[in-house]
Amino acid sequence: MPSFFRRIGSAVALLLLLAGAASLGYARWSRPVAEGDAALAAGDLETAIERYTAAEARFDAMPSTRELFGADYRHAAANHLFALYRLGRFDAAIEQAQRAPDGAAPHFWAGISFFEKAKDEEAPEAVLGWLTRAEEELKQAVAAAPGDWDTKYNYELTTRLAAALRKEPKTPPKQMMELLRPPTGARPARRVP
Repeated sequence: MPSFFRRIGSAVALLLLLAGAASLGYARWSRPVAEGDAALAAGDLETAIERYTAAEARFDAMPSTRELFGADYRHAAANHLFALYRLGRFDAAIEQAQRAPDGAAPHFWAGISFFEKAKDEEAPEAVLGWLTRAEEELKQAVAAAPGDWDTKYNYELTTRLAAALRKEPKTPPKQMMELLRPPTGARPARRVP
């Protein structure tokens, strides 16, 4: 009997050794995600983007890791989109959102990036085009995360603004947000106690 317990003990020790080695290997392999998080926390968005790009390249090189370590993959993709948006790289954010997994809220980031592009546009027709694309992306974002009130707010704002621009297409771009204001002399909503 002692030989039996010795074999079981050896097998358990071997399994623990293999699990530890696998954990260390993954920690080393996923280091770009941790480095990106550290850079993001420090406010170094350029470095964060670089590290998240490196992490995503590793996930792309081994597609099975996207499934095995899906939470880390989605985390890196979402933070990458956030950093691109914060730097005002809206075209890059839109392009990156097309490749990002659903768990990274790609429709939200693409939608608000299209909205920002609309704000920077000069031609009224182009503004409406960007807003329409923002509206489409944000609608998909609401469908993907129906409980996210920020996404709902952005969708509602974009929808109302696009509808107002469709009614008044000649509105100068610098005045488009004024379309959301109630007309002068309109009675305020009645407060309910």
